[in-house]
Amino acid sequence: MSRLETASFSRCLSGGQLLEMDACTRCGECLKYCPVQEVTGDRSVSPPEKIRNFREFMKKTGVLRRWLFGGGRIDERLLQDFTKAVFECTTCGACGQSCTVGIHTQRLWPMLRREMVKRGLGPVGPQKDAPEAVSRTGNPYGRPAGERFSTWLPPEVKVAASAKLGYYAGCTGAYEARPMVRGDVLALSRAGEPFTMLFAEEEVCCGFPLFITGQFELLEGLVKRLVEAYAARGVETLVCSCPCCVNMISKDWPAFYGRKLPFGIRHISQHIEWAFAEGRLSVTRTLDERLIYHDPCYLSRGIGITEEPRKILSRIPGARLLEFDRNRQNSRCCGAGGAARKVFSENALAIFRLAIDEACRKEADRLVLGCPACYSIAGAALEGYKGTGGGRIGIVDMVELLSEVF
Repeated sequence: MSRLETASFSRCLSGGQLLEMDACTRCGECLKYCPVQEVTGDRSVSPPEKIRNFREFMKKTGVLRRWLFGGGRIDERLLQDFTKAVFECTTCGACGQSCTVGIHTQRLWPMLRREMVKRGLGPVGPQKDAPEAVSRTGNPYGRPAGERFSTWLPPEVKVAASAKLGYYAGCTGAYEARPMVRGDVLALSRAGEPFTMLFAEEEVCCGFPLFITGQFELLEGLVKRLVEAYAARGVETLVCSCPCCVNMISKDWPAFYGRKLPFGIRHISQHIEWAFAEGRLSVTRTLDERLIYHDPCYLSRGIGITEEPRKILSRIPGARLLEFDRNRQNSRCCGAGGAARKVFSENALAIFRLAIDEACRKEADRLVLGCPACYSIAGAALEGYKGTGGGRIGIVDMVELLSEVF
């Protein structure tokens, strides 16, 4: 039996996470909120079942068990099924938000994924291609680094060589949700405070796609490269619109950098609301529309930002803000998170179409988003879909919408 087969499954978890694994009571409360459960009904990939299986893996490979019995072999099919289950998850954190014993699943699932990667069982499908793509092009999509800004950065926007304020576009915004990042730089430019950006070849992936799929090898290098580049430009506050990037930068960059970051991190909604409050921005046009805002998982549950986007939208004269039945920290996942859309695309489409249907039933004119992953899956979900909510609906990013009324 190989050393890898007998290595303890608990090695990937912190002390607190080991306690969390033991705390699950299998009450089933999380099943009401899990987006994958909502569209598949497959209990074999449910949060309690993943935890139950991993606890069994830990028991079979525990130190005492290995000492007494020489370790326990785990059935290969069971390992493969578990790997599929843990990578099918969108890591949205809704299960943890509703957990009656407080298991922080949004931080737990990546660690379980990392263990399966160490054992050569994960990730699954095209998720495996991310490290090579990031190494070669600086982004997980394998797109040319030189095209990172060229198709959306307006020529009239002045980017300073150095400034206290920095802007990080991120990979999904730059390549998959360009109206979002275009709106960001237009808003920053309108606010009047000088801001800087890295050159297209310098701004590489923040590391979130690698972190969330358990592929950690490149993370330290990516983080140090980006931190030092922004520090060299005098950045004291870094602004980004991607919730996954902001989550990664605020929570995980310090660990991979090895110390406190030399700058703070703000989500674009925080910065824009600050600019409004300071009188740097104002709305000059009215908008006679019913808007419904979708809280991104890594912005609401991940970072705790829910009110700034609503305050911004409420500043638009004539606009009426509607709410989903599930909103703020209890929002429904768009289906694209956790790199699951790369492999389980049908799940992702079905999950987002639930949001489309509800928005249509509530007679919203436009569904407002605040995440490039949401933006990307929204376009795919709308394509050829007539829906059950009474019609079609427009999709727009929050800052993209603002650019219409400045």
